[in-house]
Amino acid sequence: MATKTKLGLIVNPIAGIGGRVGLKGSDGTEIVKEALTLGAKLVAPQKAIEVLKKLVPLREDFLLITYPHEMGEDEARKAGFKPKIVGKIISGKTTVEDTIRAALEMSKESVDLILLVGGDGTMVDAISAIGTAIPILGVPAGVKMHSAAFANTPQAAGEVAARFLGEGLPLCEAEVMDIDEDAFRENRLVAKLKGYARVPYEPVMMQATKEGSTGYELADQRAIARFVLELMERGRIYILGPGTTTRAVAEELGIHDSTLLGVDLIEDFKLLARDVNERQIIEAIEEKPATIIVSPIGRQGFILGRGNQQLSPDVIRRVGKENVWVLATPHKLTLTQTLKVDTGDAELDREFGRYIRVFAGYRQTCMVKVV
Repeated sequence: MATKTKLGLIVNPIAGIGGRVGLKGSDGTEIVKEALTLGAKLVAPQKAIEVLKKLVPLREDFLLITYPHEMGEDEARKAGFKPKIVGKIISGKTTVEDTIRAALEMSKESVDLILLVGGDGTMVDAISAIGTAIPILGVPAGVKMHSAAFANTPQAAGEVAARFLGEGLPLCEAEVMDIDEDAFRENRLVAKLKGYARVPYEPVMMQATKEGSTGYELADQRAIARFVLELMERGRIYILGPGTTTRAVAEELGIHDSTLLGVDLIEDFKLLARDVNERQIIEAIEEKPATIIVSPIGRQGFILGRGNQQLSPDVIRRVGKENVWVLATPHKLTLTQTLKVDTGDAELDREFGRYIRVFAGYRQTCMVKVV
């Protein structure tokens, strides 16, 4: 009788908790406390359930092994699984050490694949314990998401895992990146290669490593910014997402204290508020028309759901998806070719349709496919 395939599941329950409240991460107990004080909700558990739902039709074909309570057990049972539970935790007080121990437990159980629900920091913790010894597949639940070890969405992760467990997929080594969150909160982006993970090879459904802007894009960014300024209206709130291309809009307005890595509000060609969170955005646009201005992340192509979780499904629906402006230089478009959305609301993602208009130069737009 053939040995049953084993799938490991590790959930970092606090991953991504700082996103919508504008804290740009969730590393450290003090940041988690601050996020909860600001009204943050846990997002990782639901993402774990979403990926597991994709695997329900195959649940008789593999054994699901996971950690107790909110680190996998609760989510697995909600999705309809009867998992094998290993290890111990203090519920409500999970730590980095719990993630490391969980990865080591999965190694002892000889799982064929680990589903890791979290962000870059969670992936760094896991590979610090197991390296490339066991295949691992990241389920995006964090704020920053620079690593190439993650699927594009929880649903995509479910599909990749199903194919890996069923028909089989080759493996490749993917870069694991992480940034300095303290520097990030000071408006500085410092990303470092932390190692490699062995992941299922599926280039369409897996995200690429983030690539930064290059110097020669500056002229293109300014040309796009001038076009945007011509279209701006008084009495409308402009919600400016993170990135160098969007920052060029603020600079063209003469605003030099905008945030590179957060979300700013502009009204009547002036900075209304800097580095805002979801609640502050909603309060500002309560009785005013608004436009969201975003730019895709490097080679990843994400316009929503990576580093700008303050632009939540609630915010997007209040603004209207027809009022989402995407800015991208020609160079960035050659890198991305397609754009992606991962708002955390699958129905809203679908509503973006197949194509979206992109501002690519001065009075130049093009239609780009949305995955």
